[in-house]
Amino acid sequence: MKHLAISFLACAAMFAQAGADEAVLKQAIGMHQGGDIPGAIKAYEKYLAAHPDSLIAQSNLGAAFSRLGRFQDAIVHYRAALKLQPANTGVELNLGLAYYKTNQKDKAATSFAKVHKAAPAEMQPTLLLADCWLSMGRNKDVVALLSPMNSEDLAIAYLLGTALIRDEQVAKGQPIIDRILRNGDSAEARLLMGTAKLAAREFPDALADLKKAVELNPNLPDAYGFYGQALVGAGDPVGATDAFKKALAANPNDFNANFQLALLLKDEAKFEEARALLKQALQVRPGDLGSRYNLAVIDLATEKAEAARRELELIVKEAPTYTSAHVTLATVYYRLKRKADGDRERAIVQKLNAEAQAKQQQGVNVK
Repeated sequence: MKHLAISFLACAAMFAQAGADEAVLKQAIGMHQGGDIPGAIKAYEKYLAAHPDSLIAQSNLGAAFSRLGRFQDAIVHYRAALKLQPANTGVELNLGLAYYKTNQKDKAATSFAKVHKAAPAEMQPTLLLADCWLSMGRNKDVVALLSPMNSEDLAIAYLLGTALIRDEQVAKGQPIIDRILRNGDSAEARLLMGTAKLAAREFPDALADLKKAVELNPNLPDAYGFYGQALVGAGDPVGATDAFKKALAANPNDFNANFQLALLLKDEAKFEEARALLKQALQVRPGDLGSRYNLAVIDLATEKAEAARRELELIVKEAPTYTSAHVTLATVYYRLKRKADGDRERAIVQKLNAEAQAKQQQGVNVK
C-alpha cells in the first residue's frame, strides 16, 4: 500500500509539471501574439528545455527570432522543427526566408524549391526561388521555371526577361521587355534593355540605358553593377569603380559588382583587395569558374604557384575547353620547372584555338 501511495504521488507530480509546462507554452504564445517578442523567446526557451521535441515551440521560437532580425538564431530553430516534421512547407518557407534575408541564396533556393515542388501554384515561393536562381547565375533554370507562367504579371515578366537576356536569349527576351515598356518607362525596363545591349557588346547604347536605370531607381538591384560593367566596356575604369562601389554599398552580395571590381583591382596589382572581392563573389555563387580562375591568377602573381596549380588543375578538369585556364596552367608548370606538363598544356591551347578558329570560319562561310 505504501508503494502505491508513492506511485500515485509521483504520477500526480508528473501531471502537475506537465500542466505547468503547458501553461508556459500558452504564456509564450500569448506574449508572441501580443507583441512581447523578448518575453515570448524566454518562455519558448524555458518550455523547450523540458520539451525539445515540440514542433510548435521550435517553429514559433524561430518566428520570434525572425521578428527581431536574429535570422541565424531563427535558422537553428526552423531546422530543428523540420527534423521533427520534414514535410512541413510552412516551416520550410520560413527557413528559406531566413536564409534569403541573410543572403544565403543557395540555401534559400533549396528551401524554396521544396516548397514550390509541394505547392507549385503558390506565387511567393516560386518568385523567391526564381530570384535566388537569378542571383546564382542559374538563368536557364529561371527560364524553365517561369516560362509556363503568365508573363503579363510584371514581377514574372521582369524575372523571366532578365533570365533570358542574361542567358543571351535576347530575341526571346525582347517581347517581354516590350511588354514591360507598355507600362511606361521604368528602371526595370531600362536595366533589361541595357543588359541586352551589354551582352551584344553595344557599349555606348548599353551605357545610355543603364545610366537612365540608375537615375530612375538608384536602389534597383544589380543596376549599378551592370552600369559599372558598361562603363568598363566604354573605357571608363574610374567611373566603373565608383559604380561598383555604389552597388556594393547597397548590396555587399552583388556578384557582378564584386567580380568586376576585383578584375579592375587585379589589373592595378591590388591583389589582396581583389582576392577579398572574389572570395565574396564565391560566397554568392559557389564554384563560379571565373572567380576561381582569377583567384588562381592572383596566386600566381603573388608567388603562390602551387596553390595556383592545384586550383587550375581542378578548373580544367571541370571545364576542359576553358582556354585561358590552360594558358595560365602552362605558365604555372613552367614556373615550377615542369616542362613536360607545360608543353602538354600548350598543345591543348593550340588545339582549342584551332577549333575555335574553325568554328568562326564556319560561321563566316554560312553567312
